[in-house]
Amino acid sequence: QVQLVESGGGLVQAGGSLRLSCAASGRTFSSNTMGWFRQAPGKEREFVAGISWAGSSTLYADSVKGRFAISRDNAKNTVFLQMNSLKPEDTAVYYCAGATRLSISTTAGAYNYWGQGTQVTVSS
Repeated sequence: QVQLVESGGGLVQAGGSLRLSCAASGRTFSSNTMGWFRQAPGKEREFVAGISWAGSSTLYADSVKGRFAISRDNAKNTVFLQMNSLKPEDTAVYYCAGATRLSISTTAGAYNYWGQGTQVTVSS
């Protein structure tokens, strides 16, 4: 069983940056595809970014492409989400998720385990 703990959220002005971290416990982390999702009040959870187990492949939602970057350090069992040029519409709770699959999925149901989430608030 893998447990995930996110950190790095907070309040930032529009145009600013934040770096989210997701620390994983468990032996299978390095073989799992990882993803970041977000959920704003009154909206469904949506895919933000995903990364393959080796970090060789990444996938981004169109809304964050060019502004966000996902990376991972398997030696430290950690996944990161660098968020630049933040906009008020990026405000949401951000969740880290892991999937026991080889390909990156944009569907929440494909992920087997989740963190508790970290709040990101972008003020205008």
